[in-house]
Amino acid sequence: MGVYVGNLSYDVTQDDLNSVFGEYGTVKRVTLPTDRETGRVRGFAFVDLASDEEEQAAIEALDGAEWMGRDLRVNKAKPREPRR
Repeated sequence: MGVYVGNLSYDVTQDDLNSVFGEYGTVKRVTLPTDRETGRVRGFAFVDLASDEEEQAAIEALDGAEWMGRDLRVNKAKPREPRR
């Protein structure tokens, strides 16, 4: 399912997230949504690691940690709700 990362700096890049989460395991994918109007990062991301154990280690280590001047919110990603 992956990990949700919130309260990110608007200056963050996919490489930044690969580097930080790579310390906890093999990063399979990073999704960093951008605003349609401005093209600016929206302040959250989804990171997929190779195993549930790696995801849990990253969540425990990074949730509430200060990074790039912001206190991260890191938890298990929830399934996407269907649009109405």
